[in-house]
Amino acid sequence: MPKLIKCISPVDGSIYKEHPVATTREIHEKLSNAHSALPAWKALSVAERAEFCTKAVDAMLEMADEIGPELAWQMGRPIRYAAGELGGFEERARYMIEVAAEKLADVDPGEKSGFKRYIRREPLGTILTIAPWNFPYLTTVNSVIPALMAGNAVVLKHASHTLAVGDRFQQAFDAAGIPEGIFTNIVMDHRQTGEVIGGGFVDMVCFTGSVDAGRQMEELAVGHFIPVGLELGGKDPAYVRADCDLEHAIENLADGVFFNSGQSCCGIERIYVHEDVYDAFVEGMVKVANSYVLGDPLDEATTLGPMIKPQAADFVRKQINEAIAAGATPHIDPADFPLASPGSAYMAPQIMTEVDHTMSIMREESFGPVVGIMKVANDEDAINLMNDSDLGLTAAIWTQDVDAAERIGDRLETGTVFMNRCDYLDPALAWTGVKNTGRGCTLSALGYESLTRPKSFHLRTDTK
Repeated sequence: MPKLIKCISPVDGSIYKEHPVATTREIHEKLSNAHSALPAWKALSVAERAEFCTKAVDAMLEMADEIGPELAWQMGRPIRYAAGELGGFEERARYMIEVAAEKLADVDPGEKSGFKRYIRREPLGTILTIAPWNFPYLTTVNSVIPALMAGNAVVLKHASHTLAVGDRFQQAFDAAGIPEGIFTNIVMDHRQTGEVIGGGFVDMVCFTGSVDAGRQMEELAVGHFIPVGLELGGKDPAYVRADCDLEHAIENLADGVFFNSGQSCCGIERIYVHEDVYDAFVEGMVKVANSYVLGDPLDEATTLGPMIKPQAADFVRKQINEAIAAGATPHIDPADFPLASPGSAYMAPQIMTEVDHTMSIMREESFGPVVGIMKVANDEDAINLMNDSDLGLTAAIWTQDVDAAERIGDRLETGTVFMNRCDYLDPALAWTGVKNTGRGCTLSALGYESLTRPKSFHLRTDTK
């Protein structure tokens, strides 16, 4: 009997989908097909590759009615938010397709008498994308579409929690008629994935996941001289200044904390609030948190679904209990959310005050519907606390003073600085992180640089 990878639904603990793991022979055949298909794909113009990718995006959007319920069953996100996932998928994909010709054009270093000189962007080869479950279409498209547009072949290994997403990507590219081998979804276990990387069978790895797993990716790639793009953990901070639009800050930060049950790399996990607006801010956040409806994600009334699995929810509960034991104050009564209980994937939202940086809840990634809030006296205090982390994906500043936001942002150790928004990715900007959040970047013009290698042409035309 072949080994099966199973998607266990957080909705009710049932097996939602299962798929046989590819055999070693199947994996090698698909990797060989990708390698063989590369020369013809590279020879196509950017416009020709764009036609295939655009058709694939269109095909994916035609599946929207089926994808919404699938997401709810696979990873627990309320069905009312399904359109947002595909909307972001479309925005990123179409942007990277649209700008590809410009971003992949030859680089002209300027005229030099007697010479023709330029730098061409060559595809790397076969790209392995290892995608996560929490935003399964959004995160996957970050590397898949740009890699294909740049002339690479792509092998997708999707998370076991979202097996159906890998299938959907394959269906979309098959519908687009993309040449065989150029896009391939392969169901592999961790050992097989490691063997593909460690065996030198791919030319780049794009990975989104935990810090520990990211370290394993780097170790596996050692000696093969292949780039490894890593988007790892986040413990993203927000700073609420005294001059903010308080109502706007409360509304948007609550969404940044609790959307997707807090299971977002760039979700807000800690908030520092100026003492002048601290009490009003906490009161407003508590009011919003208590308004959430924790329930079946297939119910349109539900605004907070289950976490991905009971163990993930219990980890966050443990953080909360440890913080309370150390003196923190919880502001939400879990009893007001009947489905929430220890051992369940369903978890009540929580807001904690009287917290400090000795507590795990303010230092270690929670990846759940909880946030710690601390009072600060000034910008300097906020900057020091925001930087007091070994992670650095995004940071958000809530103020009506653009100059202050830029001044503070210059000093923050982070990949993206937001002002008056959070938990968002603009495809025109580089998506990157610092410290243990990883290395490399996706999207924007810089995203194309990481998926290609420079090749210089130095042609002497005057030989007299």
